[in-house]
Parts: sequence; C-alpha cells; structure tokens
Amino acid sequence: MNLLDRQYTKTPFYGWPRMTAYLRREGYEVNPKRVRRLMALMGLQAIHPKRRTSMPAPGHKRYPYLLRGLKITRPCQVWSTDVTYVPMRGGFLYLVAVIDWFSRYVLAWQLSNTLDGLFCRVALRQALEQGVPAIFNTDQGAQFTAIEFIGILEAAGIQVSMDGRGRALDNVFVERLWRTVKYEHIYLVEYDAVPQLEAGLHDYFHFYNHERLHQSLGYQTPAEVHYA
Repeated sequence: MNLLDRQYTKTPFYGWPRMTAYLRREGYEVNPKRVRRLMALMGLQAIHPKRRTSMPAPGHKRYPYLLRGLKITRPCQVWSTDVTYVPMRGGFLYLVAVIDWFSRYVLAWQLSNTLDGLFCRVALRQALEQGVPAIFNTDQGAQFTAIEFIGILEAAGIQVSMDGRGRALDNVFVERLWRTVKYEHIYLVEYDAVPQLEAGLHDYFHFYNHERLHQSLGYQTPAEVHYA
C-alpha cells in the first residue's frame, strides 16, 4: 500500500488499470481486483473525469463548482478541504486538512483511522474559529456531502462549492499540499506509532505555514500572506 501511495502521489492520473501495469513492470505479480480494492480503501482515484471511489452521501444535495474562472484576490475568499491516505509501518491513517486558496495557509488538520465524517467536522470547526470564508470547496465524498458537514457551512453563511465528479484538479491546491507533505515529510520519516505521527505533522505544518517559502507567493510564507 505504501508503494501504491508513493506512485499515486507522483502520478495522480493513474487509475487502477495503469497502476496494475506499473506494479507488474516493477516485478509485482498483482491481481487487478486487489489493486482496485486497495485504491478504493485508500481513497485514491485518477484525476481525469471518471467514476470516483469517493462516493457522495445518499440523497445529498448537489452544489455547483463556483471557482472556475474566479479570480482569488484575498485570504478567506476561498477555503477547501480534502482527505488523503497516510502510510505508516504496519498500518495507515487518514488525514484531512483545510487550506486557504489565496495564502496556501493550512488552517486546521485532523487524523483518523476511519473515513467517517467526524474528524472532517472537527477540522472544519477548528478552521472556522480563525475566520469565515466566502466560499468553501470540497469534493463529493460522503464526508463532505453529509448533512452534518454542509449544515455547519450553511449556518455560517458560507457558499458551498463542489468539484465536478472525478475532477480532483478542481481542488488543485489541496492536491499540491498532499504531494508536498508526503514528499517533504511522511515518506522521509515512515512513522510506526500514531502519537509520533501526530507530533511530526504538528511540527511539519508549523514549518509549512510559518517557515517554508513558497515560490508562488513571491517567496513568502503562507502565514505572512494570510495575516498581511
């Protein structure tokens, strides 16, 4: 599963057929059904339009994607969120983060050993303690289309935006965040215990927000831009 995650982070346009072919070229005799099942378990899906493994909540209301062509000019104009798979020695956890599109500032994050929606709502509430965005964008996963999650946004007067089905690039800044976190931290450390992972991510996200210079931000940190 670790190899799957590393390759997906490098080539997020690989679905299970190409991922199966890649693993076989690397010398692994893998069954396509197993690769498909593991990718679904890990929440991985190719970024090009197709059916997603991240399924919406039953009967959820559909919201339009509001960010196409929108000029992002200030902090707290657009926030977004996503969940990713975090490999560990002997297991894995799920990580959710809320990010500001203008500043790339990570407002909140949480870990969970399941894909239920509670940890996503906890992260959302933590982020809202720091401000209220005009628009909040998510994918159509069950965690974000659930009534409980949408209700928090609507109660705060926030416009809800949702990616098109199978279009991970609609949430591009979170996708870039996952690649950064994994290649700059997760893959280098390979945690084997949850407390150490939590402590390591706490330190990394502080570094990411307050020390890591971003070329796209004119070599400023997210915190410098967010609180300017």
